[in-house]
Amino acid sequence: MKKVELNIIALGSSESQKGNYALILEEKKGSRRLPIMIGTFEAQSIAVALENMLPVRPLTHDLFKSTLDALNFKLKEIIISSFEEGVFHALIIGIKEDGEILEMDSRSSDAIALAVRFGCPIYTLEIIMKEAGVVLENPSKKTSNKKVNLSNYTIEKLNGLLEQALEKEDYESASKIRDVIKKKK
Repeated sequence: MKKVELNIIALGSSESQKGNYALILEEKKGSRRLPIMIGTFEAQSIAVALENMLPVRPLTHDLFKSTLDALNFKLKEIIISSFEEGVFHALIIGIKEDGEILEMDSRSSDAIALAVRFGCPIYTLEIIMKEAGVVLENPSKKTSNKKVNLSNYTIEKLNGLLEQALEKEDYESASKIRDVIKKKK
């Protein structure tokens, strides 16, 4: 399967889901974006690593990195490997001291928190980008935070709303609209 390399481009709080955050990943060689909803602790951990902050005491992901470093485990890459029922799953792929490759299942947010700490690439699969990714037609427009009951709309109307959300770079809304369209199909 074809892998697509991603970069973290944004991390912001969710207005519709209190306590959750939207992590936006962008295709390294393209215009597609992959929005992922994550929890508060994972968002904090990713933000701390992105900003090169040193907390007084290590966060869980810092502790895990220290443990892997002590075992001479080298993190090679992470792959957001599946998207099931609106939830992303990931694989952490590394090399043990003896050269053996090891793959571990992970939540996508935990895998990304480790990738930032290890400085390793973040990938997803082309099939996931086709299913859950969003494409920007006009990346300069501002976002809109209108609240609507999406289940009342037809698939045609939802597709129109999805296009509008993408044009406005409103990835959180685009992600929700995408999920409603999939449920209707």
